[in-house]
Amino acid sequence: MNYRHAFHAGNPADVMKHAILALLMTRLTAKPAPFAVLDTHAGIGRYDLTGDEATRTGEAAMGIQRLLQAAEAGTLGAAATEALAPYLDAVRAAAGQSAGPVSSYPGSPCLARAFLRENDRLILAELHPEDAQTLKGVFRGDRQVAVHHMDGWTALKAHLPPKEKRGLVLIDPPFEAADDFDRLVAGLALAHGRWPTGIYALWYPIKDRAVSWRLHQRLEDSGIPKILAAELTWNDDARMDRLNGSGMILVNPPWQLDETLGQMLPALHEALGFTQGIAHVEWVAGEHIA
Repeated sequence: MNYRHAFHAGNPADVMKHAILALLMTRLTAKPAPFAVLDTHAGIGRYDLTGDEATRTGEAAMGIQRLLQAAEAGTLGAAATEALAPYLDAVRAAAGQSAGPVSSYPGSPCLARAFLRENDRLILAELHPEDAQTLKGVFRGDRQVAVHHMDGWTALKAHLPPKEKRGLVLIDPPFEAADDFDRLVAGLALAHGRWPTGIYALWYPIKDRAVSWRLHQRLEDSGIPKILAAELTWNDDARMDRLNGSGMILVNPPWQLDETLGQMLPALHEALGFTQGIAHVEWVAGEHIA
C-alpha cells in the first residue's frame, strides 16, 4: 500500500513494459471481434512528469525522454522504429505533444484505452484507496472502462473469463511484499485455469538473478503450454539491492511476437544508452524451446 508509481513513471522498466503492452494491443485490434483487457494493478492512469515525485527521482529522463530523443534522431533502425511506433505514438498523443520531451506519461490504463475500439472493454483494479479514486476520475463517464477499488489478485477471480472470449490480462504488482513472486505464479495458474485462451502479460523486477531463474523454473513446471520471457537489463548482477532490469512473462503471445521482441529489445537497450546488461528473449515453455 506504500508504493506510489509517480516516482518511477516513464523509467526504463515502464518503457519496456509499455512498449510490449502496445504491441499486444495492436495485435488484438488486428481481428474484428471485440476483446477485453484486465489490468490488475492499475495505478492512477496518467502521471505528471513535471511534478515533485517524478522530478525528485529523474527516472523518466533515463527512460521515455531518452527514447523519444532517439526516435526523433532516427537512430532506432527500421524494425525497431516500426515495433515501437504504437507505443511512442500513444505516449505523444496522451501528452498532446508532437515533439520534444513529454510533460506527462500514460500509465497502462491510459495506454490500453488508446487502442480500444467501440465494442472493446477495459477493466481496472486498484487497491490503494486514493489511487483508485484518482483513477475513477480519469475515466469518469467512459462507458468502456470499469474501475474497481479492489485487490488485483481478487480481480482475477472476479473478472475472468470475460464475456468477449478474447483479450489480455496485465499483472503488474508493486513487489513490495516478500511473497509477490509466489502470488504471481499462483495468480497466473488460477487465471489460466479460468481462461486458458487469454493473453497474459506479467511484469517482474530483476534484482537478484536467482529469483528470476526460480520464477522461470516454476512457470515451466506449471504445465502452462506457451510461455515466453522477455528481459531488459541495464546493470550487472553484482548487486541485489537495486533494480538491475525488467522482465515480462507472456502467456499465449501472438504469432511471431518473439521475433519482433528479438529485434525491438536490443534496439531499446541501445537507444536508452545502457553500457551494461542485455536484451534477451526466450521460450520458458512451449513448442518453440530450442
